[in-house]
Amino acid sequence: MNVRDAARLKPPGVVLDIARTLEGAGYETWFVGGAVRDALLGEAHLDWDLATAATPPQVKKLFKRTVPVGIKFGTMGVLDPDGGMHEVTTFRRDVKTDGRHAEVEFGASLDEDLARRDLTINAIAYSASRKELYDPFNGRADLEKRTVRAVGKAADRMKEDRLRALRALRFAARFGFTIEPDTWTAILESAPHLGRLSMERVKQELEKTMEQVAWPSEAMKLWRKSGAFTSLIPPLAGVGDVTLKSLDAMAQPRGAAHPERRIERMTALFAELAPKDAEKALKALKFSNSDVSWIKESLERWRALEPPVRTAISGSAPVPAVTVRRWVALAGRLRVGAVMRLLAARYAAERGAGMAAPAAERVASLYRRMSRAAFREPVEMGDLAIDGDDLRAAGIPAGPAMGRMLQALLEWVLEDPSRNTREALLARAQEP
Repeated sequence: MNVRDAARLKPPGVVLDIARTLEGAGYETWFVGGAVRDALLGEAHLDWDLATAATPPQVKKLFKRTVPVGIKFGTMGVLDPDGGMHEVTTFRRDVKTDGRHAEVEFGASLDEDLARRDLTINAIAYSASRKELYDPFNGRADLEKRTVRAVGKAADRMKEDRLRALRALRFAARFGFTIEPDTWTAILESAPHLGRLSMERVKQELEKTMEQVAWPSEAMKLWRKSGAFTSLIPPLAGVGDVTLKSLDAMAQPRGAAHPERRIERMTALFAELAPKDAEKALKALKFSNSDVSWIKESLERWRALEPPVRTAISGSAPVPAVTVRRWVALAGRLRVGAVMRLLAARYAAERGAGMAAPAAERVASLYRRMSRAAFREPVEMGDLAIDGDDLRAAGIPAGPAMGRMLQALLEWVLEDPSRNTREALLARAQEP
Protein backbone atom coordinates (compact mmCIF):
# COMPACT_ATOMS: atom_id res chain seq x y z
CA MET A 1 0.00 0.00 0.00
CA ASN A 2 1.47 3.34 -1.03
CA VAL A 3 1.68 6.47 1.11
CA ARG A 4 -1.20 8.21 -0.65
CA ASP A 5 -3.57 5.27 -0.12
CA ALA A 6 -2.53 5.03 3.53
CA ALA A 7 -3.34 8.72 4.01
CA ARG A 8 -6.78 8.33 2.46
CA LEU A 9 -7.85 5.11 4.20
CA LYS A 10 -8.98 6.47 7.54
CA PRO A 11 -12.14 4.79 8.85
CA PRO A 12 -13.94 6.66 11.65
CA GLY A 13 -13.05 5.75 15.22
CA VAL A 14 -16.39 4.08 15.93
CA VAL A 15 -15.95 1.52 13.15
CA LEU A 16 -12.31 0.98 14.07
CA ASP A 17 -13.58 0.06 17.54
CA ILE A 18 -15.98 -2.47 16.01
CA ALA A 19 -13.16 -4.01 13.96
CA ARG A 20 -10.91 -4.19 17.02
CA THR A 21 -13.62 -5.95 19.03
CA LEU A 22 -14.16 -8.55 16.31
CA GLU A 23 -10.45 -9.15 15.81
CA GLY A 24 -9.87 -9.25 19.55
CA ALA A 25 -12.36 -12.12 19.72
CA GLY A 26 -10.39 -13.97 17.06
CA TYR A 27 -12.48 -13.15 13.98
CA GLU A 28 -10.73 -11.96 10.82
CA THR A 29 -12.24 -8.61 9.85
CA TRP A 30 -11.82 -6.24 6.89
CA PHE A 31 -13.35 -3.00 5.67
CA VAL A 32 -14.95 -3.58 2.27
CA GLY A 33 -17.11 -2.03 -0.42
CA GLY A 34 -17.92 1.52 -1.33
CA ALA A 35 -16.10 3.24 1.51
CA VAL A 36 -12.79 1.66 0.54
CA ARG A 37 -13.36 2.48 -3.13
CA ASP A 38 -14.35 6.08 -2.46
CA ALA A 39 -11.49 6.64 -0.01
CA LEU A 40 -9.00 5.49 -2.63
CA LEU A 41 -10.59 7.95 -5.05
CA GLY A 42 -10.23 10.71 -2.47
CA GLU A 43 -13.98 11.02 -1.93
CA ALA A 44 -15.70 11.20 1.45
CA HIS A 45 -17.82 8.23 2.45
CA LEU A 46 -19.76 7.95 5.70
CA ASP A 47 -20.72 4.27 5.67
CA TRP A 48 -17.76 1.98 6.35
CA ASP A 49 -18.98 -1.62 6.07
CA LEU A 50 -17.13 -4.56 7.57
CA ALA A 51 -16.79 -8.16 6.41
CA THR A 52 -15.82 -10.71 9.04
CA ALA A 53 -15.42 -14.40 9.77
CA ALA A 54 -17.88 -14.00 12.69
CA THR A 55 -21.41 -15.27 12.10
CA PRO A 56 -24.47 -13.15 12.98
CA PRO A 57 -25.00 -14.90 16.35
CA GLN A 58 -21.33 -14.35 17.19
CA VAL A 59 -21.56 -10.68 16.23
CA LYS A 60 -24.69 -10.28 18.36
CA LYS A 61 -22.91 -11.84 21.32
CA LEU A 62 -19.98 -9.43 21.05
CA PHE A 63 -21.96 -6.18 20.96
CA LYS A 64 -24.60 -4.82 23.31
CA ARG A 65 -26.75 -3.17 20.65
CA THR A 66 -27.37 -4.84 17.30
CA VAL A 67 -30.06 -4.84 14.64
CA PRO A 68 -30.78 -7.88 12.40
CA VAL A 69 -30.48 -5.99 9.11
CA GLY A 70 -30.31 -9.08 6.90
CA ILE A 71 -29.68 -12.24 8.87
CA LYS A 72 -30.41 -14.37 5.84
CA PHE A 73 -27.49 -12.73 4.07
CA GLY A 74 -25.28 -12.57 7.14
CA THR A 75 -25.65 -8.87 7.88
CA MET A 76 -25.97 -7.42 11.37
CA GLY A 77 -26.20 -3.73 12.20
CA VAL A 78 -23.98 -2.77 15.12
CA LEU A 79 -25.00 0.43 16.90
CA ASP A 80 -22.28 2.76 18.11
CA PRO A 81 -22.59 4.82 21.35
CA ASP A 82 -24.31 7.64 19.44
CA GLY A 83 -26.86 5.30 17.87
CA GLY A 84 -25.24 5.20 14.43
CA MET A 85 -25.57 1.86 12.69
CA HIS A 86 -22.71 0.07 10.94
CA GLU A 87 -23.18 -3.05 8.84
CA VAL A 88 -21.13 -6.12 9.70
CA THR A 89 -21.49 -9.02 7.25
CA THR A 90 -20.17 -12.55 7.53
CA PHE A 91 -17.82 -13.80 4.80
CA ARG A 92 -20.09 -15.64 2.35
CA ARG A 93 -20.24 -17.41 -0.95
CA ASP A 94 -23.12 -17.79 -3.40
CA VAL A 95 -24.50 -21.31 -3.66
CA LYS A 96 -27.45 -20.53 -5.92
CA THR A 97 -28.53 -17.52 -7.98
CA ASP A 98 -31.34 -16.89 -10.44
CA GLY A 99 -30.54 -13.38 -11.64
CA ARG A 100 -32.77 -11.85 -9.01
CA HIS A 101 -32.13 -13.62 -5.70
CA ALA A 102 -29.07 -15.32 -4.26
CA GLU A 103 -28.72 -18.05 -1.67
CA VAL A 104 -25.54 -17.73 0.35
CA GLU A 105 -23.65 -19.84 2.84
CA PHE A 106 -21.23 -18.74 5.53
CA GLY A 107 -17.86 -20.17 6.46
CA ALA A 108 -16.29 -18.67 3.36
CA SER A 109 -12.90 -16.98 3.14
CA LEU A 110 -12.23 -13.34 2.36
CA ASP A 111 -11.19 -14.39 -1.15
CA GLU A 112 -14.50 -16.14 -1.73
CA ASP A 113 -16.38 -13.17 -0.33
CA LEU A 114 -14.66 -10.73 -2.65
CA ALA A 115 -15.05 -13.08 -5.62
CA ARG A 116 -18.86 -12.88 -5.37
CA ARG A 117 -18.87 -9.09 -5.73
CA ASP A 118 -19.87 -7.28 -8.90
CA LEU A 119 -17.01 -5.02 -9.97
CA THR A 120 -13.28 -5.03 -9.31
CA ILE A 121 -13.45 -1.50 -7.87
CA ASN A 122 -15.93 -2.80 -5.28
CA ALA A 123 -13.87 -5.90 -4.44
CA ILE A 124 -11.04 -4.23 -2.51
CA ALA A 125 -10.59 -4.87 1.22
CA TYR A 126 -8.66 -2.90 3.83
CA SER A 127 -7.39 -3.98 7.23
CA ALA A 128 -6.65 -1.11 9.57
CA SER A 129 -4.89 -3.34 12.08
CA ARG A 130 -2.58 -4.82 9.42
CA LYS A 131 -2.31 -1.56 7.45
CA GLU A 132 -2.95 -3.79 4.45
CA LEU A 133 -4.90 -3.30 1.23
CA TYR A 134 -6.08 -6.62 -0.20
CA ASP A 135 -6.91 -6.41 -3.89
CA PRO A 136 -7.03 -9.85 -5.56
CA PHE A 137 -8.84 -8.58 -8.69
CA ASN A 138 -6.70 -5.49 -9.37
CA GLY A 139 -9.47 -3.04 -8.55
CA ARG A 140 -6.88 -0.45 -7.51
CA ALA A 141 -5.40 -0.53 -11.01
CA ASP A 142 -8.88 -0.13 -12.51
CA LEU A 143 -9.45 2.92 -10.33
CA GLU A 144 -6.23 4.38 -11.71
CA LYS A 145 -7.24 3.51 -15.28
CA ARG A 146 -10.78 4.82 -14.64
CA THR A 147 -12.28 1.55 -15.75
CA VAL A 148 -15.42 -0.36 -14.76
CA ARG A 149 -14.68 -4.08 -14.97
CA ALA A 150 -16.63 -7.07 -13.70
CA VAL A 151 -15.00 -9.44 -11.22
CA GLY A 152 -13.93 -12.61 -13.02
CA LYS A 153 -16.04 -13.60 -16.02
CA ALA A 154 -18.35 -10.67 -16.77
CA ALA A 155 -21.18 -12.74 -18.26
CA ASP A 156 -21.34 -14.92 -15.15
CA ARG A 157 -21.50 -11.91 -12.84
CA MET A 158 -24.41 -10.40 -14.80
CA LYS A 159 -26.32 -13.69 -14.84
CA GLU A 160 -25.95 -14.07 -11.08
CA ASP A 161 -27.68 -10.76 -10.43
CA ARG A 162 -29.18 -8.75 -13.28
CA LEU A 163 -29.06 -5.58 -11.17
CA ARG A 164 -25.28 -5.57 -11.61
CA ALA A 165 -25.70 -4.29 -15.15
CA LEU A 166 -27.49 -1.19 -13.87
CA ARG A 167 -24.96 -0.74 -11.07
CA ALA A 168 -22.11 -0.84 -13.59
CA LEU A 169 -23.81 1.89 -15.64
CA ARG A 170 -24.28 4.02 -12.53
CA PHE A 171 -20.67 3.72 -11.41
CA ALA A 172 -19.38 4.48 -14.90
CA ALA A 173 -21.44 7.67 -15.01
CA ARG A 174 -20.76 8.65 -11.41
CA PHE A 175 -16.98 8.49 -11.74
CA GLY A 176 -16.65 9.24 -15.44
CA PHE A 177 -15.14 5.79 -16.04
CA THR A 178 -15.07 3.70 -19.21
CA ILE A 179 -16.75 0.31 -19.19
CA GLU A 180 -14.30 -2.44 -20.15
CA PRO A 181 -15.33 -4.20 -23.44
CA ASP A 182 -16.14 -7.65 -22.00
CA THR A 183 -18.17 -6.06 -19.23
CA TRP A 184 -20.06 -3.89 -21.75
CA THR A 185 -20.80 -6.95 -23.90
CA ALA A 186 -22.14 -8.75 -20.82
CA ILE A 187 -24.35 -5.75 -20.03
CA LEU A 188 -25.77 -5.78 -23.56
CA GLU A 189 -26.44 -9.51 -23.28
CA SER A 190 -28.06 -9.00 -19.89
CA ALA A 191 -30.38 -6.18 -20.98
CA PRO A 192 -33.17 -8.37 -22.42
CA HIS A 193 -33.32 -10.20 -19.07
CA LEU A 194 -33.57 -7.12 -16.86
CA GLY A 195 -37.35 -7.55 -16.72
CA ARG A 196 -36.74 -10.33 -14.19
CA LEU A 197 -35.75 -7.72 -11.64
CA SER A 198 -38.33 -6.49 -9.16
CA MET A 199 -39.52 -3.01 -10.01
CA GLU A 200 -38.66 -1.93 -6.47
CA ARG A 201 -34.98 -2.67 -7.15
CA VAL A 202 -35.12 -0.82 -10.47
CA LYS A 203 -36.72 2.18 -8.78
CA GLN A 204 -34.01 2.18 -6.10
CA GLU A 205 -31.32 2.10 -8.78
CA LEU A 206 -32.90 5.04 -10.60
CA GLU A 207 -33.08 6.98 -7.34
CA LYS A 208 -29.45 6.23 -6.51
CA THR A 209 -28.49 7.50 -9.95
CA MET A 210 -30.39 10.75 -9.43
CA GLU A 211 -28.81 11.18 -5.99
CA GLN A 212 -25.22 10.07 -6.60
CA VAL A 213 -24.44 11.08 -10.18
CA ALA A 214 -23.62 14.72 -10.85
CA TRP A 215 -24.40 14.31 -14.57
CA PRO A 216 -27.23 11.74 -14.67
CA SER A 217 -27.64 12.21 -18.43
CA GLU A 218 -24.49 10.09 -18.86
CA ALA A 219 -26.04 7.22 -16.91
CA MET A 220 -29.37 7.51 -18.73
CA LYS A 221 -27.63 7.54 -22.11
CA LEU A 222 -26.05 4.24 -21.10
CA TRP A 223 -29.48 2.91 -20.11
CA ARG A 224 -30.74 3.90 -23.56
CA LYS A 225 -27.72 2.55 -25.43
CA SER A 226 -27.62 -0.76 -23.54
CA GLY A 227 -31.33 -1.49 -23.97
CA ALA A 228 -32.13 -1.10 -20.26
CA PHE A 229 -34.90 1.38 -21.00
CA THR A 230 -36.35 -0.94 -23.65
CA SER A 231 -36.60 -3.76 -21.12
CA LEU A 232 -37.58 -1.80 -18.02
CA ILE A 233 -39.31 1.45 -19.07
CA PRO A 234 -40.30 1.01 -22.75
CA PRO A 235 -41.82 4.51 -23.12
CA LEU A 236 -38.33 5.95 -22.46
CA ALA A 237 -36.52 3.70 -24.95
CA GLY A 238 -36.17 6.58 -27.41
CA VAL A 239 -35.89 9.43 -24.93
CA GLY A 240 -34.12 12.40 -26.48
CA ASP A 241 -30.82 14.03 -25.57
CA VAL A 242 -32.43 17.34 -24.59
CA THR A 243 -34.57 15.56 -22.02
CA LEU A 244 -31.56 13.70 -20.65
CA LYS A 245 -29.35 16.79 -20.56
CA SER A 246 -32.05 18.65 -18.66
CA LEU A 247 -31.38 16.28 -15.74
CA ASP A 248 -27.88 17.72 -15.46
CA ALA A 249 -29.28 21.23 -15.10
CA MET A 250 -31.27 20.17 -12.04
CA ALA A 251 -29.49 20.57 -8.70
CA GLN A 252 -28.09 17.31 -7.33
CA PRO A 253 -29.59 15.96 -4.09
CA ARG A 254 -27.08 15.82 -1.23
CA GLY A 255 -27.92 13.15 1.32
CA ALA A 256 -31.02 14.04 3.31
CA ALA A 257 -30.87 17.69 2.24
CA HIS A 258 -33.37 18.89 -0.37
CA PRO A 259 -35.14 15.54 -1.00
CA GLU A 260 -37.37 17.30 -3.53
CA ARG A 261 -34.42 17.49 -5.94
CA ARG A 262 -34.55 13.75 -6.52
CA ILE A 263 -38.22 14.03 -7.50
CA GLU A 264 -37.49 17.02 -9.72
CA ARG A 265 -34.83 15.08 -11.60
CA MET A 266 -37.27 12.20 -11.97
CA THR A 267 -39.91 14.62 -13.28
CA ALA A 268 -37.44 15.87 -15.89
CA LEU A 269 -36.69 12.30 -16.98
CA PHE A 270 -40.36 11.66 -17.79
CA ALA A 271 -41.03 15.08 -19.35
CA GLU A 272 -41.35 13.75 -22.92
CA LEU A 273 -44.22 11.49 -21.95
CA ALA A 274 -47.84 12.55 -21.73
CA PRO A 275 -48.64 12.97 -18.02
CA LYS A 276 -50.94 9.94 -18.04
CA ASP A 277 -48.22 7.80 -19.63
CA ALA A 278 -45.71 9.04 -17.06
CA GLU A 279 -48.18 8.17 -14.32
CA LYS A 280 -48.56 4.63 -15.67
CA ALA A 281 -44.79 4.11 -15.94
CA LEU A 282 -44.15 5.47 -12.44
CA LYS A 283 -46.81 3.24 -10.92
CA ALA A 284 -45.24 0.23 -12.65
CA LEU A 285 -41.94 1.22 -11.02
CA LYS A 286 -43.67 1.17 -7.60
CA PHE A 287 -43.25 4.85 -6.84
CA SER A 288 -45.40 6.05 -3.96
CA ASN A 289 -48.81 7.49 -4.74
CA SER A 290 -47.68 10.90 -3.50
CA ASP A 291 -44.60 10.90 -5.77
CA VAL A 292 -46.65 9.76 -8.76
CA SER A 293 -49.24 12.45 -8.15
CA TRP A 294 -46.62 15.16 -7.70
CA ILE A 295 -44.74 14.25 -10.89
CA LYS A 296 -47.90 13.87 -12.99
CA GLU A 297 -49.37 17.19 -11.84
CA SER A 298 -46.06 18.99 -12.25
CA LEU A 299 -45.84 17.74 -15.83
CA GLU A 300 -49.43 18.81 -16.52
CA ARG A 301 -48.78 22.34 -15.27
CA TRP A 302 -45.39 22.57 -16.99
CA ARG A 303 -46.99 21.60 -20.30
CA ALA A 304 -49.71 24.22 -19.85
CA LEU A 305 -47.23 26.96 -18.98
CA GLU A 306 -44.35 26.25 -21.33
CA PRO A 307 -45.81 27.60 -24.63
CA PRO A 308 -46.95 31.00 -23.31
CA VAL A 309 -43.81 31.40 -21.18
CA ARG A 310 -41.53 30.65 -24.14
CA THR A 311 -43.35 33.14 -26.33
CA ALA A 312 -43.37 35.86 -23.68
CA ILE A 313 -39.74 35.70 -22.61
CA SER A 314 -38.11 34.93 -25.95
CA GLY A 315 -38.16 38.64 -26.71
CA SER A 316 -37.13 41.62 -24.63
CA ALA A 317 -40.54 43.07 -23.70
CA PRO A 318 -41.41 42.90 -19.98
CA VAL A 319 -44.00 40.37 -18.87
CA PRO A 320 -47.05 42.16 -17.39
CA ALA A 321 -47.64 41.62 -13.67
CA VAL A 322 -51.11 40.27 -14.30
CA THR A 323 -49.64 37.62 -16.60
CA VAL A 324 -47.14 36.61 -13.93
CA ARG A 325 -49.97 36.21 -11.39
CA ARG A 326 -52.00 34.11 -13.79
CA TRP A 327 -49.03 31.84 -14.43
CA VAL A 328 -48.54 31.43 -10.69
CA ALA A 329 -52.20 30.53 -10.33
CA LEU A 330 -51.84 27.97 -13.10
CA ALA A 331 -48.71 26.41 -11.61
CA GLY A 332 -50.02 26.51 -8.05
CA ARG A 333 -48.30 28.29 -5.18
CA LEU A 334 -46.44 25.20 -3.96
CA ARG A 335 -45.40 24.08 -7.45
CA VAL A 336 -44.02 27.33 -8.82
CA GLY A 337 -40.46 26.36 -7.92
CA ALA A 338 -40.69 22.84 -9.35
CA VAL A 339 -42.34 23.96 -12.60
CA MET A 340 -39.95 26.85 -13.15
CA ARG A 341 -36.88 24.72 -12.42
CA LEU A 342 -38.10 22.23 -15.02
CA LEU A 343 -38.62 25.04 -17.52
CA ALA A 344 -35.16 26.44 -16.78
CA ALA A 345 -33.53 23.01 -17.10
CA ARG A 346 -35.21 22.29 -20.43
CA TYR A 347 -34.22 25.68 -21.83
CA ALA A 348 -30.63 25.22 -20.62
CA ALA A 349 -30.47 21.84 -22.37
CA GLU A 350 -31.87 23.34 -25.57
CA ARG A 351 -29.33 26.15 -25.52
CA GLY A 352 -26.56 23.61 -24.92
CA ALA A 353 -27.73 21.73 -28.01
CA GLY A 354 -27.60 24.88 -30.13
CA MET A 355 -31.37 25.26 -30.23
CA ALA A 356 -33.27 28.51 -29.88
CA ALA A 357 -34.46 28.94 -26.30
CA PRO A 358 -35.17 31.81 -23.90
CA ALA A 359 -32.07 33.36 -22.33
CA ALA A 360 -31.08 32.24 -18.86
CA GLU A 361 -31.35 35.82 -17.52
CA ARG A 362 -34.95 36.10 -18.72
CA VAL A 363 -35.86 32.76 -17.17
CA ALA A 364 -34.21 33.69 -13.86
CA SER A 365 -35.98 37.07 -13.77
CA LEU A 366 -39.37 35.44 -14.37
CA TYR A 367 -38.63 32.85 -11.70
CA ARG A 368 -37.92 35.58 -9.14
CA ARG A 369 -41.09 37.48 -10.04
CA MET A 370 -43.24 34.37 -9.86
CA SER A 371 -41.75 33.37 -6.50
CA ARG A 372 -42.50 36.80 -5.07
CA ALA A 373 -46.03 36.78 -6.44
CA ALA A 374 -46.68 33.28 -5.13
CA PHE A 375 -46.23 34.30 -1.51
CA ARG A 376 -47.14 37.98 -1.53
CA GLU A 377 -50.26 38.18 -3.68
CA PRO A 378 -53.67 36.47 -3.87
CA VAL A 379 -53.27 33.76 -6.50
CA GLU A 380 -55.45 30.90 -5.27
CA MET A 381 -59.10 30.47 -4.34
CA GLY A 382 -58.20 30.22 -0.66
CA ASP A 383 -56.62 33.69 -0.82
CA LEU A 384 -59.93 35.37 -1.60
CA ALA A 385 -61.38 37.60 1.12
CA ILE A 386 -64.65 35.67 0.90
CA ASP A 387 -65.57 32.01 0.68
CA GLY A 388 -68.55 29.80 -0.07
CA ASP A 389 -70.26 30.62 3.23
CA ASP A 390 -70.15 34.32 2.40
CA LEU A 391 -71.67 33.68 -1.02
CA ARG A 392 -74.47 31.54 0.46
CA ALA A 393 -75.22 34.27 2.96
CA ALA A 394 -75.47 36.66 0.02
CA GLY A 395 -78.08 34.42 -1.58
CA ILE A 396 -75.93 32.52 -4.05
CA PRO A 397 -76.89 28.80 -3.91
CA ALA A 398 -74.31 26.07 -3.37
CA GLY A 399 -73.32 23.90 -6.32
CA PRO A 400 -71.43 24.22 -9.59
CA ALA A 401 -72.55 27.80 -10.03
CA MET A 402 -70.86 28.80 -6.79
CA GLY A 403 -67.62 27.16 -7.92
CA ARG A 404 -67.76 29.06 -11.17
CA MET A 405 -68.43 32.28 -9.29
CA LEU A 406 -65.41 31.80 -7.02
CA GLN A 407 -63.22 31.09 -10.05
CA ALA A 408 -64.52 34.21 -11.77
CA LEU A 409 -63.79 36.26 -8.65
CA LEU A 410 -60.25 34.87 -8.53
CA GLU A 411 -59.72 35.90 -12.18
CA TRP A 412 -61.01 39.37 -11.30
CA VAL A 413 -58.56 39.61 -8.38
CA LEU A 414 -55.66 38.33 -10.47
CA GLU A 415 -56.20 41.32 -12.75
CA ASP A 416 -55.97 43.69 -9.78
CA PRO A 417 -55.08 42.36 -6.28
CA SER A 418 -56.45 45.53 -4.64
CA ARG A 419 -59.93 44.20 -5.45
CA ASN A 420 -59.48 41.44 -2.87
CA THR A 421 -61.72 42.90 -0.18
CA ARG A 422 -64.90 41.43 1.23
CA GLU A 423 -67.02 44.39 0.15
CA ALA A 424 -65.67 44.52 -3.41
CA LEU A 425 -65.99 40.78 -3.95
CA LEU A 426 -69.56 40.59 -2.62
CA ALA A 427 -70.57 43.51 -4.78
CA ARG A 428 -68.98 41.87 -7.80
CA ALA A 429 -70.70 38.57 -7.05
CA GLN A 430 -74.12 40.24 -6.90
CA GLU A 431 -73.75 42.10 -10.19
CA PRO A 432 -76.33 40.97 -12.80
